[in-house]
Amino acid sequence: MKSESRAQVAIAVRACQDKKATNISILQLDEQASGFTDFFVLCSGMNPRQVQAIADDVEQKLSVVGVQPQHTEGYAQADWVLMDYVDFVVHIFSESARKFYDLERLWTSARRLQPADLKETTRRLAAKKTASKRPVRVKRAAKAAPKTGPRKHSPSTRRRKSK
Repeated sequence: MKSESRAQVAIAVRACQDKKATNISILQLDEQASGFTDFFVLCSGMNPRQVQAIADDVEQKLSVVGVQPQHTEGYAQADWVLMDYVDFVVHIFSESARKFYDLERLWTSARRLQPADLKETTRRLAAKKTASKRPVRVKRAAKAAPKTGPRKHSPSTRRRKSK
């Protein structure tokens, strides 16, 4: 399950990168310190419109793989958008809200990951899924031609004797 979550986090991070989010952080939360989620993805947008665009792209790219947020809040104000995907939470901040709340300082026990750390897991997961989806080829027995008697000509192809 955790490898699937890591692959989904990688998709969310890629969406943030695609929309030019700044200061992207990935925190793998300690299981004992946090019983409600495994990962935080934190990033910043330069203005409310960019914050919303990042949130839209994260939601769109994850919905392609069948993952929907359980809860989203802050989208209308676009100062701090929180998208809860149960196994991970995406936080998209304005610059001022990011400095004010400073979640990285609050979660110092969390392990900091780099996007490259997620790519390896994503590659392994993709290879595993591809291997399991390969069709099994079954050789079919060739159909035998039906056995018929001597060939008879139809009246139109039969040669007529000339007189």
